Amino acid sequence: MRYRAIVLCVGLLAPGRPALAGDVSPRTDTIPAKRDAGASFAVLKGLAGNWTGSVTTAPRNPDIEGAIQVTMRVASRGSVLEHEIAPGGVPEPTLIYVEGDRLTLVHYCEAGNRPRLVARRTADPKTVAFEFADISGSREPVYLQHFVFTIVSADHHTEDWTFQLTDGKLLHAHFDLKRAAAGSPAPAARVRAGSR
Repeated sequence: MRYRAIVLCVGLLAPGRPALAGDVSPRTDTIPAKRDAGASFAVLKGLAGNWTGSVTTAPRNPDIEGAIQVTMRVASRGSVLEHEIAPGGVPEPTLIYVEGDRLTLVHYCEAGNRPRLVARRTADPKTVAFEFADISGSREPVYLQHFVFTIVSADHHTEDWTFQLTDGKLLHAHFDLKRAAAGSPAPAARVRAGSR
């Protein structure tokens, strides 16, 4: 029996996979005031803990879809929130922090790049949406373009990741996550069994 990891960025690298065309959502203003950035950051810090759930994709990609675990930790005396998934058992962190008067997200992708996204205003205070600002490393074969956290309750949230593919099309991954029971293993310890 071979182990098949829940793959996010690696699954995107596989050739011959269809992609979703179109725009995700209309752009809105960046969150300009430190007060607004701080309020959104406080909402996200409330997500600290271990989360389990499932990933679905559009277009459908069976290499990415399935069970997932996410760990979120507040670090550096509350100045950063670390979000971690572990495709293939290898940790892949995303750091969220207030930079000046903006809420910033940097995703350290398995594809070898580090896109930086900046929070945008949303009408719903339980939604924090980030849009692509710039990137360190290559835009190929894929990079994170859009990331949205939606808080459903203290123990339930969703994440919507949108990736820009080389051909200009988009791949959307939707995480539906529930807070894990105390003692659940961190994502690096969880691998999904099955054949590829």
